[in-house]
Amino acid sequence: MTPPAIAAAFDFQSKACADLGSPFMGQLMGLCATKDWPKGLVTDRIFDWQGDISPRGQSVPLRLAGALHALHLLGHKTLSPVYPPAQPDDDTLWRAVCDTLVSDAVAINNWLDSPPQTNEVRRSATLIATGHWLAHRFGLPIRTSELGASGGLNLHWDRYAMDIDGQAFGATNPALTLTPDWTGPLPPSTRPDVTDRAGVDLNPLDPANPTDALRLQAYLWPDQPHRLALTRAAIKAATTPVGKGDAVDWLAARLGHNAGQLHLIYSTIAWQYFPSDKQSEGTALIEAAGEAATDQSPLAWFGMENDGGKRGAALTLRLWPGDVTIPMGRADFHGRWIDWIAP
Repeated sequence: MTPPAIAAAFDFQSKACADLGSPFMGQLMGLCATKDWPKGLVTDRIFDWQGDISPRGQSVPLRLAGALHALHLLGHKTLSPVYPPAQPDDDTLWRAVCDTLVSDAVAINNWLDSPPQTNEVRRSATLIATGHWLAHRFGLPIRTSELGASGGLNLHWDRYAMDIDGQAFGATNPALTLTPDWTGPLPPSTRPDVTDRAGVDLNPLDPANPTDALRLQAYLWPDQPHRLALTRAAIKAATTPVGKGDAVDWLAARLGHNAGQLHLIYSTIAWQYFPSDKQSEGTALIEAAGEAATDQSPLAWFGMENDGGKRGAALTLRLWPGDVTIPMGRADFHGRWIDWIAP
């Protein structure tokens, strides 16, 4: 019998995946919530897990889903016949999953050790729009600092394009093109000029490393091949290594101003996971740097983060000099849509 807390976490994840356009993940996570699990290492590990296993905590359902998808991407003989584009019934899918939980218990258990890392490339659409907005407002080259950069795929947002109803924004010769459902005014046409970029993560991934590249793909959802195609294109285009370390400590060394250059600090669904003391410390550091900003060395802090709203993530920009906070709109957590309200 599945423990109630385990069942509740997988049920929550099932509904969340279905709402985000993945019927297969909704089915898989739902089966984990309602079916009898096979005896063995993986079941014991998950059923005995200490702490909050839900998406609000340690995201154990997504850890398991990532492990299974990784095996599928490597050509697993049991999973391949039941993974998309196949559409198995519940019993067929669950039987294949149970067999795999037993036969590949050690590999799955190793994946369970680490939290998911989803470097969702479609979030770069919000960065492209913000980059155009900043370029139009300030007319300066941009230096960027990404906090929680994972594999660095969103470090290269200026090398991607965005198409909105046939109007192109971003790079003229892009590595990939994003097509979010867009509502609101269009961004300015002024293209940003990113002259320096850097990012940091506690556990950075190297897209050039096959193991890390597999990890970047495994946490995508198997019935969303368009996400996989975009991620693979971004992996090929990634050229900037991500630094390893605490984001706030790393940022402190980058907060000096360069005349004739705008400094853009940003995060996409990352800041919210920083410990509260680090959020406070980071905010104080950025605000202090903002006090020293000038019209020729402005500072911008952009976040695409969960604010507890009913729909998607908030897009918020703070600008210095002046310490002006500008609501830019809201966006789907996976970048499927953007409601843009920037002035």
